[in-house]
Amino acid sequence: MIEIRWHGRGGQGAVTAAELLAHASINQGKYAQAAPSFGPERRGAPVQAFNRIDDKPIQIRSEIYNPDIVIVIDPGLPRVIDVSSGLKNKGWIIINTKKTYQEIKDEFGFDNAKLAVIDAKKIALELIGLPIVNTTMLGSAIKVIGGVEFEYLEEAIYNRFGNKAGAANIKALRKAFEDIIIRE
Repeated sequence: MIEIRWHGRGGQGAVTAAELLAHASINQGKYAQAAPSFGPERRGAPVQAFNRIDDKPIQIRSEIYNPDIVIVIDPGLPRVIDVSSGLKNKGWIIINTKKTYQEIKDEFGFDNAKLAVIDAKKIALELIGLPIVNTTMLGSAIKVIGGVEFEYLEEAIYNRFGNKAGAANIKALRKAFEDIIIRE
């Protein structure tokens, strides 16, 4: 089972991204869950979302405390909260940032993690026209996760956003998949 924790701020689409990933995984024949974790927070407050993906039924229904992968939508969050908390040894951190891989390593360490960086905001502005990076981060995530096929994500995106917005989001998803910088 793969367990994923998304970190973002209210309104950035972390919950939507987790839902899209779950729908795509289920449509592909896998078992998946998506769950948000937030209270009465307002737009802009830190939020979390979670995914579990497996080839067999998932019985656990709790928050994810020891993720295999952490996805950071808002690049300012690692300065405010410990996004690597509970991350499995040599687990992945995927972060939206305009900083280089080395700058992120120097600033935050993440010594027990594998790191992937992507300037998702730049891609989203270029291809979607808005600084909303959730689908762009999905492209990065599926590169790291592996096993989630584009056709199922595309179907989930079109169902959620419609044809015009869906097409732009899919372009951003594919560009992030190609552009992500991964170091193990």
